Amino acid sequence: MTDTEVAWGALGGDPALLQRITTVVREGILPSRLPVREVARACVGACALAAAEWAARRAGLPQVPWVRIDDGAVATAFHSERHLLVDGREPVNFAPLSRFWRTADGWVRTHANYPHHRRRLLSALGLSADASVETVAAALAERPAVEVEESVYAAGGLAIALRTPGEWAAHEQGRAVAAHPLVGRELLDKAPVRPLVRLDGDPLLPLAGVRVLDLTRVISGPVATRTLALLGADVLRIDSPHLPELPDQHADMDIGKRSATLDLTASVDRRAFEDLLAGADVVVTGYRPGALDRFGLSAEQLAERRPGLVVAQLSAWGAYGPWGGRRGFDSLVQVGTGIAVTEGSGERPGALPAQALDHGTGYLLAGAVLRSLTEQTEQGGTRVVRLALARTAAWLTDGTVRNAGGAGQVYDGPEPWLAEADSPLGRLRYALSPVRFAGGPVDWARPAGRWGQDPARWQPGRRGS
Repeated sequence: MTDTEVAWGALGGDPALLQRITTVVREGILPSRLPVREVARACVGACALAAAEWAARRAGLPQVPWVRIDDGAVATAFHSERHLLVDGREPVNFAPLSRFWRTADGWVRTHANYPHHRRRLLSALGLSADASVETVAAALAERPAVEVEESVYAAGGLAIALRTPGEWAAHEQGRAVAAHPLVGRELLDKAPVRPLVRLDGDPLLPLAGVRVLDLTRVISGPVATRTLALLGADVLRIDSPHLPELPDQHADMDIGKRSATLDLTASVDRRAFEDLLAGADVVVTGYRPGALDRFGLSAEQLAERRPGLVVAQLSAWGAYGPWGGRRGFDSLVQVGTGIAVTEGSGERPGALPAQALDHGTGYLLAGAVLRSLTEQTEQGGTRVVRLALARTAAWLTDGTVRNAGGAGQVYDGPEPWLAEADSPLGRLRYALSPVRFAGGPVDWARPAGRWGQDPARWQPGRRGS
């Protein structure tokens, strides 16, 4: 079974539609010991096929449009945060305290890009807020890696001890992850069948009129929602005003969307949020499992208030097992699941050539939303899809021998898949989406705007559901 068959099957797609995918194979992209190129291609291909399938249904086409996956476009998109330029300036992707550190018995990796995570890391280590890299290194060198992991997580920070693939396979969380499907799919109720609103126009925007409430941060969830925006959805990202986003990350990940802030602990903002929910078709969440439940945002609570939703949930480690409530990022999941050992050299751990768990899971998540909408036109129901970075990692590392696709063209660089546009943030250079099907969009309708500056309301216009 190919990786594309695995991904499409995980979304519940008709295997016969796989013949509608064509692939441009390119040599030299995403080089690694693990089959990153094949898994990346499969995630994008499954997402694009789901978009083409939904477009065909809405437009009344006699067959699903051809999907074209180009390895060059995939590689460029998986490095989108590296290709971003804002008025010619390169982005800042990792802070000084986000890195590998030697410990008394091995290695640990920390993530401290956000100010609150930096504060919690330093607090767990008993260090001052202005501690230098050298001071942190000295403190960590005296402690065992697992002890650092536990103490930093207990303080609300992010750190993970380096594990081998075998150690992860034997770990209770590793076993829990392996026991779950790549894409969890659940039907919560018998909400009525979604009415099919006919689609027209050029390009075909399969999600035109569909409203997506975006409660995600960082990379994976935003990759999913910016893909839904590319396909025509009205995507409104909601953040707490007390948890601002990193500016460069916003410029890359929120292209095509609108961005507003609401404090869900304040009654007026909570009412505004409930008004948004009442008009939403899709809710995408990317916070750690359980973090939003106190606001009534579990899948079951959402289904009670808005039957017929598609709820898409993303987590780092999965919403199960002893780590089910833990925060996490791509770089940390690579370290915990053994990927960093596999990709390392000598004694030093390594990393994948891109944040492939984030990007790959993001495209799968978008594909799962699209397939859920298709299923709702046949069977109705409030539908929930759940994905986890660690489960994508299990797929990447499952030991299957992949066929890279044979000899292909040479990858001469990202230029054919980069675009530029003026925006409220300045002149942006950004990576185009690799999700392509015949007659579909090739670029977003709008660049990223200023974080949190859009009104918290839906745009007027014809609904898509």
